[in-house]
Order: sequence, then C-alpha cells, then structure tokens
Amino acid sequence: MTAFPNVALIAGPTASGKSALALALAEKFGGTIINADSAQVYRDLRIVTARPSPEEEERAPHRLFGHVDAADTGYSAARWASEARVEIDRAVAGRSLPILVGGTGLYLRTLIDGIAPVPAIDPAIRAEVRAMNLADAYAALTNVDRAEAARLNPADTTRIGRALEVIRSTGRPIAEWRRERVGGIGERIELTATILLPPRDWLNDRIDRRFAAMVDAGAIGEVTALIARDDVPLDAPVRRAIGMPELAAAALGEITLDDAIDRASLATRQYAKRQYTWFRNQPPADWTRTEETDSFNQISEIAIRLQH
Repeated sequence: MTAFPNVALIAGPTASGKSALALALAEKFGGTIINADSAQVYRDLRIVTARPSPEEEERAPHRLFGHVDAADTGYSAARWASEARVEIDRAVAGRSLPILVGGTGLYLRTLIDGIAPVPAIDPAIRAEVRAMNLADAYAALTNVDRAEAARLNPADTTRIGRALEVIRSTGRPIAEWRRERVGGIGERIELTATILLPPRDWLNDRIDRRFAAMVDAGAIGEVTALIARDDVPLDAPVRRAIGMPELAAAALGEITLDDAIDRASLATRQYAKRQYTWFRNQPPADWTRTEETDSFNQISEIAIRLQH
C-alpha cells in the first residue's frame, strides 16, 4: 500500500484515443476525468477541439473542459495547473480516481514538476519588449543572456520575448528561475502514466476521418460563431486551435470547405507528428509507452499497474 493517492495519466498525440480510454477507465474505477489539453479548456469550440460530447460527460465526472471563455487571453499553464491540483484533491477526497487526460506537454510538466517562480513582469518592460521586432529582440537577448539566446530558435518570437522580459525585469536569467521550480505534485502522488503512441498510419487515418466527421457534426458553425464575436482578439489563443484558421478561412469565403478540410487535416497530422516526437522522447523513462490501440488490452494493462 502507498501513502500517496493514485493518479492516472493518459497522454499522447491528438486522435490517439485518449478520451475514449479515459472514459472507459473512469467507468471501471469510478474515476474523475481532468482535462489536460490547452484547446479543450475553451467552451466555444467543443467540436473543433474534439471535447467529449454531452453524452460522454454524463457517463463520468469531467473537469476543466470548456470552462474558459474564448475572450480570456490570460489563461496559462500555471493557471491550469493550479485548477488541476484543486480538482485532483477534490477527486481524492471523494474517493474517485483522478484521471488526467490530454496532449499538452507543458501543462503536464507544470503540474507534475512545478513552475519557475518568476515574479510579475514590469508592465513597462513587457510593453517595450513586445514592441521590438524579432531581430532586435534576439540581439538584445544575446547581449544580456547569451546562453539562453543560443538555446533558442532565432525565429521563436514568444520564447525570445519571454526570456528578454524576464532578465530585464528581474535581473536574473530565465534559466536560473527554472531551477527553482515550485508547486509540482509529482512527489505527493503515485502516478500511473500511459502514453499512447499508435502506429503512424493508423493515427493519420484516424485524424483524417475524425476531421471530416467534425465538419459533418457542425464544426464550421462553431467557427463562424466565434469569428463573429467582436470581443475575441485576433491573437487570442483559441483562434490558433488546430483546424480553426483553415475553417475560419472557409467561413469567410477565402477558400472552399474542401480545401479547408484538406489543409486542416494536414495541419493536424503535422501537429500530431510533433506531439508524437515529444511524448516519445521527453517524459520520464518510467512512463509507460504503448502502441496498443485495443481499449480492452489498454484498460487491462493500466488496471494491473494501478493495483500495484
């Protein structure tokens, strides 16, 4: 017996079968499913982000799905991790197995390993950095934090800006802050982690069929409603959801729906490829990786590990 509460985790690329496996696991063990996908937190795009259906949500408790409005541009990995800790504790207190499910590696790392305790950035410094063009920002970062600049892709606008604003605002390189991670739950839970890495051909075929089904189910209507909102900024994270830009172009008459489906399916396959590589290489070696696609076999294997 362990003194720490069990927490199950199901991760992997998009369309790998995570949601179905999480639901089956929740029904078998009386679990609570906790979303760990950065797109599925938004309420406006249930179909486009492949959130569980209302019928599926009735079969087991679901948490942190669709609870953020599209106009909220401040949602972050740190905020999600804080909410996820609360939901895990509530599930444990209710004698329900917490089941984390999602494909956003940053969310999972923040929850399990903690986050760098970087103080709030001076608003004037943030505005100054964001007003810089990429070349100037990269040159400025090289001057004050050469190690971080060398580590980053010179075209990575977001990370370059973040590293520069951190050192300018705090006087310390972002790498130093990362070494002081706080808030992680990895040391107070018994984690049973499963990463789904199905055969690539199987996954790509599933992606194409799923996206076509999304369109049939009304995805274009969701997108049309979202782009009609005046309160959702053009740079809002929800607008970058996989498939959203292509369907938006179709909704605006810039491309045909068939073209949108082809382009969005390709974008989804490319995204899945990046996720596949990350989940195969980055998580701890003791996280179970499986190519199994049969849910009965998956559940049986997870059940054995949970009971040990």
